[in-house]
Amino acid sequence: MTGWRAIDDEFARWRGAGREPVLWWRDDDAADATPALDRLLDLHRLVKVPLALAIVPANATAGLAERLAQMPGVDLLQHGYAHTNHAPEPDKKMELGLHRPTMIVLGELGTGRMALERLFGNRALPVLVPPWNRIAPALVPTLPEVGYRGLSTFGIRRRAQPVSGLLQVNTHVDLIDWQSRRFVGEDAALAAFEQALVASRTGTDEPVGVLSHHLAMDEEAWDFLNSLWVRISSVPGLKMTPAHDLFALREPRV
Repeated sequence: MTGWRAIDDEFARWRGAGREPVLWWRDDDAADATPALDRLLDLHRLVKVPLALAIVPANATAGLAERLAQMPGVDLLQHGYAHTNHAPEPDKKMELGLHRPTMIVLGELGTGRMALERLFGNRALPVLVPPWNRIAPALVPTLPEVGYRGLSTFGIRRRAQPVSGLLQVNTHVDLIDWQSRRFVGEDAALAAFEQALVASRTGTDEPVGVLSHHLAMDEEAWDFLNSLWVRISSVPGLKMTPAHDLFALREPRV
């Protein structure tokens, strides 16, 4: 229990400083109504933690729209366009890179945005979640020009507002070891959680995000996610914040 004890101690430091950590939850790769999605939505309903679902527009189905119509409290984000890798070997996988003309990349994003609007109306927030959490830095300044107000990747952000009109809110705790495609383990997950909390308290002052992938999680990952939210729900002085509030265009904390 040393991992949980370290988390409890860190929360106590926040309270001692008279501050509240801001936490949020993002789940990636939604495309269709599946048993795994039902399990995710059931967990969301049970633990009453705000959920942001990143949807792959090119693969999104009417069945997904029908299922999510029953869950109006779930925020919907855009997960790239088709979650297709365009980087050559041995580069890391990337859909939103400079391997193709910029106008093609932006055109696909615009097509994806319209697809989400057709399926979900104004529930689809103008927030981009790049597949594999990677986007070429040169593309970031173009995002507000094509209608995005938010960007979410993984890891400590360099600044809250990378360019004018764009707010970045990242995730920091990935539950999956992508080499083995299994749960990263309780110790590793809690260590990442603690590190993100410490970084936010001592310098970055950014929301701490937990990242899940309902289509790829094994039973251990599901068990940990449930345990995490149940345990956190009893901790005083925490702020679980929905994505629509995090990405509201108010004065960002830099």
